Amino acid sequence: MNPFEVPASELIERMAQDFKARFPKPAFTDWAKSGSHRERAPANPDWWFIRTASILYRIYVDGPLGTERLRTYYGGRKNRGVKPEQFRKSSGKVVRSCLQTLESNGFVKKEKKGRVITPQGHQYLNQKAAEVAPQTTQEGSAPTAPVAQ
Repeated sequence: MNPFEVPASELIERMAQDFKARFPKPAFTDWAKSGSHRERAPANPDWWFIRTASILYRIYVDGPLGTERLRTYYGGRKNRGVKPEQFRKSSGKVVRSCLQTLESNGFVKKEKKGRVITPQGHQYLNQKAAEVAPQTTQEGSAPTAPVAQ
């Protein structure tokens, strides 16, 4: 089963649950924002695991990626009050810590142009996609529109 054949949101959620069981989150994630464009820290206590899983999926999809491209991808608009909004990159510390964790677990490795997925990471993504696939086929047969009363 290929990660492109299942919904990315469900695959990332499944990987985040597995990452939560595999390794601890860094201490700074309890109080840190995900970027300068945010006003508050994320409400979800497991946001770091979701970001790590999302970064692994993003590296799989887009090939070799570095910290700056990932910061740009996860960035957003900064609310500056009356002034026009401006784009701001996400936190580099968060992206680097996610990449370092993925590297230490053997899912990605450094290359000349950034990080690339390893065969172990490719196998892991295929395995998680195979786990998610039966759930999506069962849910796909259910009616999508609510029944009017």
